[in-house]
Formats: sequence, structure tokens, C-alpha cells
Amino acid sequence: MRKIQKKLEISEKELKRINDFILDENNPLINELLAIIEKYGGIDKINRKAQEASQYENYINYLEKIQPSYIKDLEWLIKKRDNREFISIPEYRRKVLGDKVDSMNFNDDYAVTLELSACQYFPFFIDIVKDAIENQELIPARIIRVRKMKEQEADGDLMAMAAAMHIIGASWVETLDTKGTAPGPDGKPVNVHLGGPETITGYFGGVGQPNDFALKWIDEYLYYYTTYGIKQVLNINPGTVLLGYFLYKLGINNEFKISVYMGNDNPYSCLWTLLTAKLFARDDGSSPLIGFNLSNSVNNETIEMAAYIRKEFGFTDVVRLEHHITETWKSIVRQPYDRRNELIDLAKKVKNISAKHEGGDITIEKKREHPSDIQEYFISKKEIKEQGIWDAIRINHLDRYKAVNSTAKALTENGLSFIAAKKLHKTK
Repeated sequence: MRKIQKKLEISEKELKRINDFILDENNPLINELLAIIEKYGGIDKINRKAQEASQYENYINYLEKIQPSYIKDLEWLIKKRDNREFISIPEYRRKVLGDKVDSMNFNDDYAVTLELSACQYFPFFIDIVKDAIENQELIPARIIRVRKMKEQEADGDLMAMAAAMHIIGASWVETLDTKGTAPGPDGKPVNVHLGGPETITGYFGGVGQPNDFALKWIDEYLYYYTTYGIKQVLNINPGTVLLGYFLYKLGINNEFKISVYMGNDNPYSCLWTLLTAKLFARDDGSSPLIGFNLSNSVNNETIEMAAYIRKEFGFTDVVRLEHHITETWKSIVRQPYDRRNELIDLAKKVKNISAKHEGGDITIEKKREHPSDIQEYFISKKEIKEQGIWDAIRINHLDRYKAVNSTAKALTENGLSFIAAKKLHKTK
């Protein structure tokens, strides 16, 4: 068997051929990428502008012009944080366990990152902060956002959320407008084959970015990176994933999270994704792939195999494996969908994972007059208001936040650690 396995070895000759292809000065695929980088002033200028744009003062200056009322909310949030009005991790554990906590040992090496998706609107975020203070609950350490970029750039939510994440010590991910489920930044359809989510089954290549839209995605990313310091974005297509690796290898300090929409649903697709990440990692072993969301169809064994591959490639501390614990009630998975018990088992074995909550707990969702629906991520704020479902979507968001806390409670009851917003929930 070893002799057979040896046949899988990649020869130096073939590796050289790949390098020769990538480094060919006449390669149009690479030259078109380099042209976009040059459009933004080159690598050093791009990183410098992004660093300047990501300063808290820049967010406030922006909001003063666009949405000054949000500044008061941010100042209130800072005050609440500095007054330590949020429950600490030891206090939370005692709240859940009582005196039993004194005899328990929590291994933070296997702490699960609490993740909420999606937090679309800044006022909804303030709602969950108020609830966390009042009821001594937890704000997650990771927030995913799938709102239209141009829309939230115009009304101030983009910078308000960025500022809030800095205040609370959470990571967050934005979703660019160049994606196959909606018109692009110019208002024109991105996917010429897609008449809306209801037609996706006719084109099993995925929502993606067909034809030249992979490069347009890079262009859009560099705009938000240099203008607002937006560093982490959702990535849904093999082409834009590869381009993201290229950007980072060239020296741009970009980061991205691979979406559940990519459909990595078995160990071999995970190997393909992480193999490419390894090939284009920097010399220090780092990669722009900081979040890897596998398909909703994966079982624990597949996640464990992905962790095995990740470890062998030196990515355990680099790439977070992100797993949906709850999903929206409509338009994405068969319900009931609840992976919390599986997470409890997984969290004992696999490091650097996150528990992602896209929907509320089943007992809540099934009773809602307006349960959560993934397709509502892709409609505009104006449409939401016109349909009269703004408050319903706000309730859906609160339900997701409550589901995050249900998971934190379950982890705690099983003696397992979690990571909440680091600047709010102190570990001591």
C-alpha cells in the first residue's frame, strides 16, 4: 500500500510548472489582479490607508457627517463597558452552576467562540447590548453581517458596527455586494444565470461570481479596505478564495471567512481548501483564511477530519472552524435543525471552533408568527419597512442572540469554555 500511496507525490517538475505559470509576466490572470492593486496605489499604500481608515477616530468623523445619533449610542456603550456593567465569565459560570463551579476546571485551550449571524442593523445590536446588561447575558465574540454594503455605507451602519466591534473586542465579517444572489455595486445583476434564489437549482455551480466578477469582487474589497479599514469579508467562490490567497501572499493584509455557501461538505473538499491555503501561506505560516464555515450537512467526523488536516498544515491557531448550531427557520435547511448536542461532544476534541447561530432555538422559532428567513438577508432596508416586517426581523435577531446564550449555558453546564466579547466579559 505504501508503494501505491507514493504515486500521489507531487513532483518537483510539476511544482516548477505551477510556479512558472504563476510567475509568467504575460499571464493575464495574474496581470489583471496586479492592475487592480496598482489602481489603489500598490501594496504598501493599500495597507497604510487601511490602517489609517480602521482607527476609531475615523469611524466617529464619518458618523458625524452621516448619522451623528449613533455616536451617542457608542459613547453610552463605552461608558457601560468601562463601568463593568457586563457580567464577567466567572460570574456567568457561577450564575449557571452555583457553588458547583468551585469544583470544576474549564480548559480554555478548547474554548468555543460564540458567534452570531447575521447582525444586520446597528440598532438591533444596541438592543442585544441592553438585554445583556439587564439580564446579565453574553454578547458574542464574533459577528457576521450580510447587509448590502452600499446601503449601510449610506446610512451609517457600516461604520457604527465597526466602531462597536472595536469597543466590545469582537471580530466581525462583512459581505460584499459582488455576489451572485443580488445586484452588484452598480445595480446590475452579478450572476447572469440567476433570476433570484428560486432559480439556483438550475445552475449548480453555486451563487458565485461568474466571468469577470471575481476581479470586481477584489476591486470592491480594496475599496472598503482602503476607505473604511474593513478587513474581514465573506468569501463564497473558489475563484475569489484563490484571489484572496494571492492578495495576502503579495503582501496585502486582507482576511476572509469562507461561507457555508461554498459547500465544503466532506473531508476531501476541506483538504482542497486548506491545501490551497497552505500553498499560498506566507513564510511565517499565516493565511488570510481566518474562518472556515463548512456545509450544514457535515457531521462531527468531517469536522474532526478538517481539524486533523488543519493541524498537519500548521493552521490550528490560524483558521477557525465555524459550525452552524442553529439556522434560520426558512429557506436554507430542513427543520428542526439543532447541532448543540453535537457541539458539546466536538468542543472536547477540537480547538479553535466557533458556534454560529443563524436562527433562534427551535422551541421559539416554531411559535413565531414571522420566523427567521435567510432570504430576508438580501432585501433592502426600504423593502423591509415597506413590507412592515422591521419589528419582526428585529425579534428574529433577538432570538438568535438568545440562542447564543443557550449554547453558552449548555457549554458551561458541561464544563466547557467559551469566548464572548473580550472587552465586555472579563475572564477575571
